Amino acid sequence: MTAAGNYVSGAFDGDELLGACFGFFGEPARGSLHSHIAGVAHKGLGRGLGFALKLHQRAWALRHEAGTISWTFDPLVCRNAHFNMTKLAARPVRYEPDFYGPMHDGINGTSETDRLVVAWELAGAPAQAACRGEHTHTDATALRAQGAVLALSTGADGRPIPGPCDAPVILVAVPPDIEALRRSDPALGRSWRLALREVLHGLMADGATVSGFDRAGWYVLERKHSS
Repeated sequence: MTAAGNYVSGAFDGDELLGACFGFFGEPARGSLHSHIAGVAHKGLGRGLGFALKLHQRAWALRHEAGTISWTFDPLVCRNAHFNMTKLAARPVRYEPDFYGPMHDGINGTSETDRLVVAWELAGAPAQAACRGEHTHTDATALRAQGAVLALSTGADGRPIPGPCDAPVILVAVPPDIEALRRSDPALGRSWRLALREVLHGLMADGATVSGFDRAGWYVLERKHSS
């Protein structure tokens, strides 16, 4: 991949590889990089390696005149949504149901591999601020007090509860730890997959944009109404 001009990097502690990142060029030719893999080993967690790898990837892409990096993540995984949208200021552009097909591994379980595709505008003001460590935090409680509606929330039994979607600002919940939930209650994990697909996918297909993520487990969507 590197011989063909694409991006491959690793984060090391001495000779030990603790994280890796890999991307390849997409359309328009060499104007956009698609980051296919970015991961950190368990031993490397909590050391800022994921953020360092993405900063390195951004710098490399800018040197190679790519203005955007795209990648996918499971919208049910809270920590990934927070990392991508708050720490990096990337923004979801579309929802892809069962993007990779069945994977049957320790991360995805047996659930469908729905993914959000995000775009990271590398020279944009939000990305520049995020890379300096200036993160914009989202407060779903304050937004709810201001009139945001709950299009998907969590019931007392942990099950997803659909709600109204007819407001300028919409909140969509995800479980705090979907990976643990998939192990302890696969049926409930799948019910969250289907509920999120129906609500989040449906809202985005209808023109709503994902504008933020509260680490407590809320996507924030905005719907613009024509006057």
